[in-house]
Amino acid sequence: MTVEPIRWKGDRLELLDQRLLPDKAEYVACRSAEEVAQAIRDMVVRGAPAIGCAAAFGVVLGKGSKAAYEILAKSRPTAVNLFWALERMKKAKDLEAEARAIFEEDLAANRAIGRLGAELIRERSRVMTHCNTGALATAGYGTALGVIRASKSKNISVIANETRPYLQGARLTAWELVQEGIPCTLITDSMAGHLMSKGEVDVVIVGADRIAANGDVANKIGTYPLAVLAKRHGIPFYVAAPCSSFDPAIPDGSRIPIEERPADEVTGYRGARWAPQGVAVRNPAFDVTPADLVTGIICEKGIASPPYRESIAALTK
Repeated sequence: MTVEPIRWKGDRLELLDQRLLPDKAEYVACRSAEEVAQAIRDMVVRGAPAIGCAAAFGVVLGKGSKAAYEILAKSRPTAVNLFWALERMKKAKDLEAEARAIFEEDLAANRAIGRLGAELIRERSRVMTHCNTGALATAGYGTALGVIRASKSKNISVIANETRPYLQGARLTAWELVQEGIPCTLITDSMAGHLMSKGEVDVVIVGADRIAANGDVANKIGTYPLAVLAKRHGIPFYVAAPCSSFDPAIPDGSRIPIEERPADEVTGYRGARWAPQGVAVRNPAFDVTPADLVTGIICEKGIASPPYRESIAALTK
């Protein structure tokens, strides 16, 4: 099955509404930069590479106006791909051609990541992943899930963490893997350590929303404790992301802005509320995994390894 999260129609951008998956596959049509920015804020489209692609087409719809850039830049703060795409668009002479190029380059980068990453995956590996890093999170192939797709012939199986509170693993990753015919077992986030302690996980692969110059990685909340657990149990922990996710201007993870999302994502879901009224809520959407917990970072140009400051600089120069 080919998943199309983003469809450019010339006068509009159609985004697969990921809030409705896996129950419904419906598209939201955006005809202005404002509508694209709203779709990004509301999680119609999500995943760092996909956000960057959507923002590029949002600039086209906004005719490259200053207002278009400003409203898109304010849509979500953590994924650097958004700002990377906007900076590219500012330098473009042909906005639509540049947006199309960003989209096509992401597809090519993801396929390259898949090929490189597959070399790290052994036959019959049990691969744990977190959040959604597949076709839905990109232009249409996947980063960490792209590595998994490229490793399908090795008879691998996947353990997908549900990824509270927005359930990207349960709703999106599990759905993609079922469509692909890749064996997948869904678990709650809190079960990961137990399975690792029982020797049921061979490797962990996650994506990234922003990677600092020193190799610290911002990714979906819950990634950091997963890396700590992997380190404790001697399990390789890989990050898969395109070069557009590297941010050389950020020296380390402490400088990465962490988005706080609405409380109702924690107190309930889709109209159901399970928390008492009046309770205080924190909802950071991302956490930062220190570089010393990361075994390697897979991008389209190669695999960065410690010391990361040097290897990342060499790959992104």
